[in-house]
Order: sequence, then C-alpha cells, then structure tokens
Amino acid sequence: MKRFFIITNKGKDPELTETGKVKKYLEDRGAECTLAHSFLPAESTGSLRPGNMDVPEDAECVLVLGGDGTMLQAAGSMTDKDIPLLGINLGTIGYLTEVELSDLDKALDKLLNDDFQTEDRMMLQGVLMQGDNKGVVNYALNDIIIARCSSLQIYNFNIYVNDKLLTSYQADGIILSTPTGSTAYNMSAGGPIVDPKAQILLLTPICPHAANARTIVLSVNDRVTVEIGQGRFDSEQIVEVSLDGARRQIMKSGERIDISAADKVTKVIKLSSESFVNILRKKIV
Repeated sequence: MKRFFIITNKGKDPELTETGKVKKYLEDRGAECTLAHSFLPAESTGSLRPGNMDVPEDAECVLVLGGDGTMLQAAGSMTDKDIPLLGINLGTIGYLTEVELSDLDKALDKLLNDDFQTEDRMMLQGVLMQGDNKGVVNYALNDIIIARCSSLQIYNFNIYVNDKLLTSYQADGIILSTPTGSTAYNMSAGGPIVDPKAQILLLTPICPHAANARTIVLSVNDRVTVEIGQGRFDSEQIVEVSLDGARRQIMKSGERIDISAADKVTKVIKLSSESFVNILRKKIV
C-alpha cells in the first residue's frame, strides 16, 4: 500500500503537527499522501447528505486522524468509495480509531508492508417519507436517532417492522443502531454492546416512560419504520432525526422514516488480531 488520503480533525490537531508527522513518515518511505482540504464539521445541519471528498482515484487507504466522530464523518463521505479506513486516535476512548499515537510508526509500517486485514462494517440507510428529502437514501455507520429537539415533554413514537405495528413508545427518542454503533448512544441509553462483525439491528428507546421497555434486536433483513405520533390533545410534535450525530433533519407528527441495513458497507482496516472482547475490556476499564 503506497497511496494514502489523510483526513484530519483540525480541532484536535490545529497546527497539523501529528498529520505532518504521518505524512512525512509515509513519504520518506516512498508513499504518496494527499491531505483533505475540506471537511464538514460535526455541527453541520440541514441536508442529511454528507459532503463529498475530492479523493484521488488511485487512493488505497484513508487515514483518519481524530476521534470516533471524525471516523463517522469520514465514513459518511466515503459511501461511494471502495476504500478502507484506518482511524488514528487523537480523542479519548476511540472505539472506532484503532491506532494510538504511541503505536503510530509500527502501524504505518504494517500498512506499507500490506500486513493488515479489512472488516466490512454494516451500515444503515434512512429514507424520509415526506418533505424535501423524501425518497433520498442517507447512510450511517453508527446509528440513526430520532429524538426531541425542543421542549421536555414526552414524545410518542409508533414503531413498525416490515409494515406491521410492533409497539408504541412514549420516550425522549428512538435509536436504531448497527453493531458498530452499539458502543455509542445505544450503550449510554442502556442498550447491549455487540460485536461489530454481527449482522443485526438494535432498536433502543431513549428514556422510555415504561418500566419494561428494553432494546429490541432485529434481523438484518428487517425494515423499521418510525412514525412520529401526536402530542397531548392532538398537538403537533417536532423531533429531529440525525445520522451518526451530525446530519440532521426536522420531522413532525404523522411523518415517517424507513430504516434498514444498507446495501453499502464501511471497510475498516484491522492491524491487530486481538479479539473484540480484549479490546472492549481495555476501553471500558
């Protein structure tokens, strides 16, 4: 592997110090490196579709310097590219970023010597059934979240699986998560941690107004529809749907979003043969 595309979270590496080290190390060993010149910030709003990257056609690997949020944005911008990603952790825990700065040289040597494997991580696709973005397919690696964006009232959500009503929740929101995203908001909301190589969907209510509301595990072949219900006295409810915590769109009572496993995957480079259980143990200690 000799041709790299580098994405950096400039909030974590404002002077591009670490980025420069990576670029120099690779170029000193005969590799070609291209730096991303633009990247949508995490707080970007409006259209659910991510920004496109001007990635060289011959790029063999995307190096992502930052945290999990940077990895998610990079994955969203690479849905039309068949290029594997490797995360270099400049953040804190970093479930998605495999390489720590202390192991950087060793990791880069493995890339240069093609000493690695890739994993295909399933993604979600969300399709709004109303509004300006009706019918547009949007992708997420971690999760799609439908949640309140204003008042503290309890919201009503009707959940359909394959067009059949499953249940209705009174809650702050609903999380549809991939196994990769199980360690994100899903975990914080009390959902299970799942091996990222699994092929399932996780449906987790956020702060449900019910004692027995738990995560529901669904087949990778299922299609989930979340319908925004009416508020008290048939008032209109306004919620926000977000993909991987960044791309957002407003939804209102009566509107629906269809969520299912996507026909695209995110390719993630694995440099270590260490098991998921051992990695998880280190991250949560």
